Amino acid sequence: MSNPANTTLALRGISYPTKFDPAEQTAARELARLTGATAAAAARPGQGLNVALAARRWAPAAAKAAKAHASWIWLRLDEHGVGEIIATEGSGLFAGARLLAHDLTGATREKLAAGVLLPRSFKMNRPIWDGSFAQYWKSNRGFCPEHYAATLAEAGFTHLEVNSLQSHFPYEDSVPGEYYSQFYTYCPGFNHFIDTPLTRGIWPAQYIDANRERLQNLAAFGRKYGLKPSVCLYEPRSMPERFFQRYPVLRGARIDHPFRSRLPRYTMAQDHPIVQKHYRLATQALMRAVPDLDAMSIWTNDSGGGFEHTASLYIGRNGGPFMIREWRSNEKIAEAAGKSIGQFLRNLRESAAEVNPDFKLSLRIEPFKAEHDHLKAELGRGVHWEGPSMLARGYSLPYSHPHYADQLGVAGGMFHCQLDEREKPELAKERAHGVNPILTYSPGPVWNMEPLIGIPWPRMIHARLTQLKSIGADLVSAMGGLANTAAAPYWPNPAAIRAAQFTPDRSIDDVLADEAVRFAGAKHGPALAKAWVLFEEAVTYQPIVPLFCGFGFCWQRTFDRPLVPDIEAIPESERFYYERHGCFQHNNPGRVDLGKDVLFNLIPREAADKMVPRFDRNLLPRIAKAEKFVASVLAKCSGEHQQADDAQAAAVFADLRDRLRGYRHWATTLRSVAAWCSGVYGYIDSKTAAQKKKHEKALQAAIDLELENARGFLDHFETSPTEFMVVSATGENTFIYGKNLGEHVREKIRLMEKYRHKKPHIPTDILWRAAPGQPWPEGF
Repeated sequence: MSNPANTTLALRGISYPTKFDPAEQTAARELARLTGATAAAAARPGQGLNVALAARRWAPAAAKAAKAHASWIWLRLDEHGVGEIIATEGSGLFAGARLLAHDLTGATREKLAAGVLLPRSFKMNRPIWDGSFAQYWKSNRGFCPEHYAATLAEAGFTHLEVNSLQSHFPYEDSVPGEYYSQFYTYCPGFNHFIDTPLTRGIWPAQYIDANRERLQNLAAFGRKYGLKPSVCLYEPRSMPERFFQRYPVLRGARIDHPFRSRLPRYTMAQDHPIVQKHYRLATQALMRAVPDLDAMSIWTNDSGGGFEHTASLYIGRNGGPFMIREWRSNEKIAEAAGKSIGQFLRNLRESAAEVNPDFKLSLRIEPFKAEHDHLKAELGRGVHWEGPSMLARGYSLPYSHPHYADQLGVAGGMFHCQLDEREKPELAKERAHGVNPILTYSPGPVWNMEPLIGIPWPRMIHARLTQLKSIGADLVSAMGGLANTAAAPYWPNPAAIRAAQFTPDRSIDDVLADEAVRFAGAKHGPALAKAWVLFEEAVTYQPIVPLFCGFGFCWQRTFDRPLVPDIEAIPESERFYYERHGCFQHNNPGRVDLGKDVLFNLIPREAADKMVPRFDRNLLPRIAKAEKFVASVLAKCSGEHQQADDAQAAAVFADLRDRLRGYRHWATTLRSVAAWCSGVYGYIDSKTAAQKKKHEKALQAAIDLELENARGFLDHFETSPTEFMVVSATGENTFIYGKNLGEHVREKIRLMEKYRHKKPHIPTDILWRAAPGQPWPEGF
């Protein structure tokens, strides 16, 4: 928050209420910092600029202008420095202060003197599964929670996600050789913050207390900026086996992934009255800890959570004895499961509403394709669903990559910037049944470009939000949040969100032109706006490499893993440095085959054959074009005759240069993954020596490119002054690299040079291998 003061904005003084809401004081002080004025508490409106929540009625003109709008900001400032910032929500006050100080509304001075009303496009805009602030990137170095909360408020967000573990690893039972316990790292459920008489003693009291205090502290950050606390939980959550030894009759569904776990994990039987009381008490205890908790999203059937007898459980339909008797049809089971989920959700909603009557509860809808209709019939009365589209029914949706029609599954991601005409009437149908769905968009790198940060795609974000507004959606969630905003100070994506929220009628070109001038100055602003266009154009041509574009990039240790024709030719002892923190099991095909993960066929040969030329012809040349342009501008503002405005622009363009280079290295490694699949699969499938030679030659060319790329990335990682990717401050884990990545890349280069000339090979028996230290009996 190092924005310079706007000394051209003459204010007579800034007043905020004596008995202030924290957000009123924060906004007033921020405006004072940005303008050089003085902010002071006052019992009534002062003679300068007044900052207050709408409920105080400090500006009757604001309420009159608002009329039927439920959520808004009012800005007025005349030539004498008199006026007000009024907002229905505290976060709007902070946004208003920034908008006014930086002159970002597009309003003329005459209009501003009369007063400008900025209705919110979305009455809820919350981060969900917030990677850096709350979830698996929370150890990222240089992260500033205060900067992050301020950025959210300025961009028009209304909430802050606060369920986050105090430690960087969950307290969860595990056994040697399994991975599954690490899936409890993110979106922790009730049991990590609350115990009831039923669960007391299962988790250490100090663990629960530490997590609950962190949750409360994060909620306090939100209050300072007027952001309402919210949580995203995987529930119903599994319980340790020692719990079921105590209460065996409460055993519910097995919900773990049998390939990634070695210890079966079960939830409680959700229909049992004792379990229902436990969840009621847990919800009430959570509300007592954070009385203003405003929203809860339930994610499930993954990562340690799941509902009984639903079809998408990894182990298949299963559960306890209370929901439905044996030998019923799939349809009857789906009906019973849907009704049971509805009952579970209503129990949570009604328990929370005793403290906060406006409490909002939602369920991520995609896992319930089989139960879809039965489940939806149970929603309403304050319980809603959440998903990427009104057409969601399972994970299959009619949205494809903007340039590659064969690449499906982009709904809810960064490339979801199209709109099917059926969306609007479907929303109307849902509302007629008392359900107001929360639709998702994707503004940052989490699940899109991990582990990079600060990559610009503001136009795609603005298009997505504009489309959601056009169908009448007023509740939205930002998948993954905004990541490490303090480390990406010149990132334009938040400006696109802010514009869609507060000034939707302004063209995105004008919005970004203003933002570019704010960052780089009037002289170099137009060049920065052009650089963003070139960068985003490249991004739009990026092929989707399944799993690897999201959390799989770190899971699979893609930056530091050697790409050689026969991965298993590298002894296990030499692979240990990267397999140690990878999402690998001893018999996971992904250990030796880049196109596989457990039983998923991620990158078939046909897909890989298409991806490689798309990188070569469409993406990488556009990155090079953007790099060339940025380098030319940087040369102009970094010469020996550099002036003051050149120095600031030089910092901005150097930052963008480093992010472009980081993106090039990342994209080239993705290209290498696709080329490995194309070359190795092609070689293995070949019927003639000539065909094998052709694929082997292409594979060796890909290895040459990746070696060059790895050396360049190593230099960039170790010498760049720009934090172009998230790096853990507490050591690496499966979801985030550590500062020792450079050492690992050196080892990658060594191993690639050593093993590059082995013949392409993928072992076919890996699925059936015995676990380390547990050999099969002799003769088997």
